[in-house]
Amino acid sequence: MNLETIAAIATALGEASIGVVRVSGENAKAVAERMVRTPKGRSVSFSGPRKILYGQIVHPRTEVVIDEGIVLWMPGPHSYTAEDVVELQVHGGIQLVQTVLEATLAAGARLAEPGEFTKRAFLNGRMDLSQAEAVMDLIRAKTDFAGRVALQQVQGRFSEEVRSIRRALIELQAHVEVTIDYPEHDVEAVACEQVVEVGTALMRRIGALLDGAKLGQILRDGVATAIVGRPNVGKSSLLNALLRRDRAIVTDIPGTTRDVLEEYVNVRGIPLKLIDTAGIRETSDVVERIGVDKSRQSIREAELVLFVLDGTMPPTPEDVEILQSTQGLKRVLVVNKMDAGIHPELAEFVDGAEAAAVVHVSAREQQQIEQLESEIARLVQGEMSLERDTTYMTNVRQKNLLEVATTDLEMAIDAAQAGATLDLIAVHLQSTYEELGLVIGEETGEDLLDEIFSRFCLGK
Repeated sequence: MNLETIAAIATALGEASIGVVRVSGENAKAVAERMVRTPKGRSVSFSGPRKILYGQIVHPRTEVVIDEGIVLWMPGPHSYTAEDVVELQVHGGIQLVQTVLEATLAAGARLAEPGEFTKRAFLNGRMDLSQAEAVMDLIRAKTDFAGRVALQQVQGRFSEEVRSIRRALIELQAHVEVTIDYPEHDVEAVACEQVVEVGTALMRRIGALLDGAKLGQILRDGVATAIVGRPNVGKSSLLNALLRRDRAIVTDIPGTTRDVLEEYVNVRGIPLKLIDTAGIRETSDVVERIGVDKSRQSIREAELVLFVLDGTMPPTPEDVEILQSTQGLKRVLVVNKMDAGIHPELAEFVDGAEAAAVVHVSAREQQQIEQLESEIARLVQGEMSLERDTTYMTNVRQKNLLEVATTDLEMAIDAAQAGATLDLIAVHLQSTYEELGLVIGEETGEDLLDEIFSRFCLGK
């Protein structure tokens, strides 16, 4: 495959001890030889196996020394892209790394598009499409468990199960096709029985992959969790308690939080996108009213609501309004300030309210926060549990394709049970096989690839 040589900054933008510029393609060697010199200024050859050397990085046109650094030479196919790859590791100043990148372009490379290195790894057979998609999940993982799940996909755990199902499908298809072409070797009834038996077993395997899709998506995107309540009940204190640090300003003045704050927190391996909202009340303050409107919008968009109540006071009209506005949502009543005692009317209010859970805490004193986390994890996971050996699917595209494949396979089984012609059954089996191929990228168009890899960051 003849592709242009590409280059991009592979490290995050900002000052750091090291910055990396990555070059990939058939002219990567030539680009490096134009830019790299020994510490004494002599030319360097990058022929042969992998190499790591320390030297000067120069501009290919002026020979002016830009920096000193480490250069990695990784000839294909034993590299990330399966092409010749050079990595220039230099000091991590923002302008310095940009200058090194510009030098690689002057040496013959072109600026890589977002995700182009991983796209080349896919096109060159280094990984399949589901593995490539998991690379960004690994980069964006918000908890250790989410990172492990993404790494399993990068390593091919999910892909191998899909391939195994496809292999079983092709064997089943072959049996059906042989019966169609050579009916004297088998009878249609026997072939139909095998379609039902094998097809049902494969349905269970695809179903197991789909079972992990909901939790997999949660691991990737997090759970939008709105912390709501009237002013001065301790919403920001609860945010800080869950984060284990002071993120929000906390005062005794009602209306301190006027905008929506968002932070991610790891709760028992599950990423929560915590949304600390402004206290909901009627107000004449224009700025505070905007914050209240945003709070109401956050409630509508939330997947989980933490409704915070001041346990030391009787319920107010604002509490009643919030209770009504969160009706039908998955919500936890968080009775705060338990260290100061619970007002009897508030206790009665909580007892009469419908909620997925009720937890008494003291956010300021960090009391019962772990109990709240346990309830949140229970509600989010439901009947599912985070297991290291479970294959989780985190990609919506893959999930949709597996659902279509399930429908096609179910139609094949139904047709076999109804005694339909083997030709019709074969059509449904072939459709199932093709849909599974789309999952791992064996049946994929260029437009889809462009769309998938455009979501990646530069340098990956």
